[in-house]
Amino acid sequence: RLMSELPKFDDEDLKSYGDEEEELALSPPAALMSVLATQELLLENILECIPVGEFAVIQPLSDEFCLVLGYLLTWKLTLAFFKAASSQLRVLYSQYLRRTKSLNKLLYHLFRLMPENPVFSGSTSEVPNKDTKTFFTEELRLAVK
Repeated sequence: RLMSELPKFDDEDLKSYGDEEEELALSPPAALMSVLATQELLLENILECIPVGEFAVIQPLSDEFCLVLGYLLTWKLTLAFFKAASSQLRVLYSQYLRRTKSLNKLLYHLFRLMPENPVFSGSTSEVPNKDTKTFFTEELRLAVK
């Protein structure tokens, strides 16, 4: 809920950014980017031996699972923040992500985490048909207790 409210504070400061010759960049919330940078390092250590195109098997409820889940949820917050920002702010934020290579790292991590066959374990995957349920066709419901 809070992420959608944060960009308006940067919107007020947007007028102070003048016409400078260098390309401008503005960091999303520093606390969020600090957590993301730490998680990027941890995830890189976990996935370093897996090339892009191969997929990592992460056991549910393991330490690695918790780190990956935290990383993906941090990106979900970041994207919610972007969605609430004005187009001018999005340009500045995207420049920051480009400079820190965070978006590139996200894609590398996603392509190593994405399962080869994204079929739900409960559905029958022996005979592929139009009723096969995958992670892309079904809504994921998270029940945090």
